[in-house]
Amino acid sequence: MAKILILANNDVGLYKFRKELIERLLEVNEVHLALPYGDYVPNLIDMGCHFIDSPVNRRGTNPFSDFKLLLKYRRVINNIKPDIVLTYTIKPNIYGGLACRISAIPYIVNITGLGTAVEKNGPIQKLLIFLYKISLKKSKFVFFQNKSNEKFFLENNILNKNYKTIPGSGVNLSEYSLREYPTDEVINFLFVARIMKEKGIEEYLEAAQFIRNKYTNTRFHILGFCEDNYEHRLSELHDSGVIIYHGMQKNVRDYYEIAHCTVHPTFYPEGMSNVLLESAAMGRPIITTDRSGCREIVDDTVNGFIVKQQDGKDLIDKIEMFLELDHITKKRMGIMGREKVEKEFDRRYVVESYLTEIDNVLGSREWIGKK
Repeated sequence: MAKILILANNDVGLYKFRKELIERLLEVNEVHLALPYGDYVPNLIDMGCHFIDSPVNRRGTNPFSDFKLLLKYRRVINNIKPDIVLTYTIKPNIYGGLACRISAIPYIVNITGLGTAVEKNGPIQKLLIFLYKISLKKSKFVFFQNKSNEKFFLENNILNKNYKTIPGSGVNLSEYSLREYPTDEVINFLFVARIMKEKGIEEYLEAAQFIRNKYTNTRFHILGFCEDNYEHRLSELHDSGVIIYHGMQKNVRDYYEIAHCTVHPTFYPEGMSNVLLESAAMGRPIITTDRSGCREIVDDTVNGFIVKQQDGKDLIDKIEMFLELDHITKKRMGIMGREKVEKEFDRRYVVESYLTEIDNVLGSREWIGKK
């Protein structure tokens, strides 16, 4: 039995997108999780994980808080003495990687996206590149979720020789099964994301106002937690009938099922969009931006449309193009999306990639129940 420690910045992503890996690891191992407490932590504990509350300020830049996080990870590692550590997202990757390097513990890193601070030129980017260089230097393996992120790390001499691009977190094709395409005359568009400017909420709201005035048989749904100050505006637009705001929802599948199209106009530095993977898996056409982490999931005009970043007019144009399609063509788009994720984004491939690299680190030990 091995002790495996996972460092992450939230419980939602860990449970929704990495549950299958954790289930495999739990077969014959101790799995410890260090992350902030959230609604899905009880689910992870019920699976058999040991939980250590480790607050992470995801968007903060306070060096004192970050140093405290490094010390926290050091204490966790010293107490648990894991055989291997898996890290996800920027701060766990950097400060967890540093803590593992100091303690000489093998660790595997997952680059789930660059984040705005890393993508934009400036002093913060230079600092983060420096921190990545020293934190990843002794990593056993680095997983990327798209080729653009891999290229950035190579160009900035951050990587050692052990790395690989996997199809994001993949998608559970059984959990997100192909559903019958809606036959309603009312056309439902769906936005699922944290409500923040970088996720394209401004462009979506602009499109909703224009399209609703022109096409009365359309509805624009929004799901997600408000990270920026949008609560009042969303409430006003909801009350006036421009949008239907559902807030944060645990079961997103019910909303994918009623949707005719998922709209994801993000310009956030994504790893690989899970919203698009889930939508496509359930047979829903998608409209999204021409950027890494999104364009990989869309064959333009085949299973959806690609729009320019931060271009509200282009988004409106593509929504109108979608509305002009007949029902059979829309349905066919959804089926093509399902076929694409079946071929390229099956989560089982991601899990097997992890098991292979963990096995390479732990050697011949009987650390995992082989199936």
